[in-house]
Amino acid sequence: MKIATWNVNSIRARLPLVLAWLEQARPDVLLLQEIKCETPAFPREPFEQAGWHCAVAGQKGYHGVAILAREPLAVVLDRLPGEAEDTQARYLEATVAGVRIASLYLPNGNPADSEKFPYKLRWLERLHRRTREVLAEAVPLVLGGDFNVIPEAEDVYDPTAWAGDALFRTESRRGFRALLNLGLIDALRTLQPHYPGAPPAYTFWDYQSGCWPRNLGLRIDHFLLSPQAADRLLACTIDQAPRGWDKASDHTPVVLTLVGGA
Repeated sequence: MKIATWNVNSIRARLPLVLAWLEQARPDVLLLQEIKCETPAFPREPFEQAGWHCAVAGQKGYHGVAILAREPLAVVLDRLPGEAEDTQARYLEATVAGVRIASLYLPNGNPADSEKFPYKLRWLERLHRRTREVLAEAVPLVLGGDFNVIPEAEDVYDPTAWAGDALFRTESRRGFRALLNLGLIDALRTLQPHYPGAPPAYTFWDYQSGCWPRNLGLRIDHFLLSPQAADRLLACTIDQAPRGWDKASDHTPVVLTLVGGA
């Protein structure tokens, strides 16, 4: 079962690229973030014509997440519980082929001295609570998406320059580690441990300052797996090619492969 995650930075702007990549990479499930459209405006027809089932949690102009699957999917939640007044479309949880899968788009949190950063930390706490609930069900769980967290120094091109950024602040990294402490694993780092001299494993390159050609990137798109999913882990790779395409998203797909399933 091949599951991919991709922050596409507007599905309508990136639709031809997504369709081309799906045809080329042929995943079984694709998690999308920052679709930037309301749920009814999501371009279902071209995906459905290509054989995809679609689940969408959208919002006008901002945020928004989706799950595309070759097999039928059953939506469990289309919002992250725990804060009734939060209407931002950042979380979608569904079951596909017996695997519980969530597409998530964590808040950026910048500027860190604004209300946006406490919101990010609360969101991480809510995700922790929801993850704990799903773990109690003892089902294979895959959390995938744009976490907007740089876990370690090796995951950013210049740790010193990013020290005060909400993506790399100690509090954000602590929230990420709290998820791992529940028993989840970081799929990429489990299979590709960092070592001195290892090539960087970035998933995001800003549009500014020539970040892509200079490889000034960040690793902020992740797959976290429950023990039941980790037992099936076969591969986790970053497909950097789409970042170099014309009119690309500033993120690139991460691809997870589990043994068994679809």
